[in-house]
Amino acid sequence: MIINTMLQNRDEFKLGLFSSNCSGGLAVTKAEERWDNSWDNNLKMALMAEQIGLDFLLPIARWIGYGGETDFHGSVLEPIPWATGLLAHTKRINVFATVHTAFNHPVVVAKQLATMDHIGGGRAGLNLVAGWNRPEYEALGGDLPADHETRYRYAQEWYSVIQRLWSEDEPFEFDGEFWQLARTYTNPKPLAEKMPILNAAGSVQGREFAVKNADFLFATVITLEQTQAEIQALKKQASAIGRSIDVMTLASCYCRPTEKEAQEYYRHIVDQGDDGALDNIIEIMFANAESFPKDALAGLRERFAAGHGGWPLVGTPDQVADGIAAMAGAGLAGTVFGFVDYLQEMPYFAQEVMPRLERKGLRRPRQMVA
Repeated sequence: MIINTMLQNRDEFKLGLFSSNCSGGLAVTKAEERWDNSWDNNLKMALMAEQIGLDFLLPIARWIGYGGETDFHGSVLEPIPWATGLLAHTKRINVFATVHTAFNHPVVVAKQLATMDHIGGGRAGLNLVAGWNRPEYEALGGDLPADHETRYRYAQEWYSVIQRLWSEDEPFEFDGEFWQLARTYTNPKPLAEKMPILNAAGSVQGREFAVKNADFLFATVITLEQTQAEIQALKKQASAIGRSIDVMTLASCYCRPTEKEAQEYYRHIVDQGDDGALDNIIEIMFANAESFPKDALAGLRERFAAGHGGWPLVGTPDQVADGIAAMAGAGLAGTVFGFVDYLQEMPYFAQEVMPRLERKGLRRPRQMVA
């Protein structure tokens, strides 16, 4: 049986790229060099990420942009065909599909993801989203439940259907609160013994769901000290129900030969932030999501402009590597991150930062993929 590599080497700090399927990537900026999310660029990005030894690629699922002058995330390559295409073109890197439980039928998703896994030789993963973006619910004719309890009861039932479809060979009946299914089954099953499950959660209900179901929980870093305490609590919570869970976060990377150059480029991007899009992101998240603490959300505006709220890694290769080491020291198992322009900036990260991470013992040397 094939074992997905995301679930191996759990002591190694994992690195993944985030949001390249979305226009603008992570930086909510009007700068001319902001990310162009064309398929050609995404394919080049994936092949480069695999060649330099990154672990995984993670997309955002989005149906409505955030407006502003750039209509940030107004163009988005849908995650399932995006991931399937990238899996077909790569050999080693893991590729996740981000799926909203509210907008996708679990029986259909179970077959789509199993097909992805066969195409990728056991490298597919599921980033499961219970939902928080009310305008998207409205655009798709649904209604976002006001309370987190209902959202996560629905998500739990949705994922329970997926789990049974992937583990049971015979057709079965499912009579739940939200789903009533007769004689349902799926074939083929995923190729890997276990498909890695990601889930981002900030609320009490969301973290209970993640601890019960996910292999990796994504948490926002406000301070590393606070994050370290949260990780310890989450691991204790998982252990109490006989599970283990690792915690990752989101970061933005601005790496240059000198600190002055890195800071200047960071300011170049932030000072051209798309104010309209930033206003909309913060307003929607404040009203409907708990991924970021509400008392800190307004103060994170600069971080949103730089990288969608991610932990900033700004400086020389030594400083960026030290920043990643500090994240690992806080107990984080890995991070997704992004650049303003993935194709232009990734080679320098590979050349300068990756060897430093290896020397720190955070990464194992990789053989380059031909």
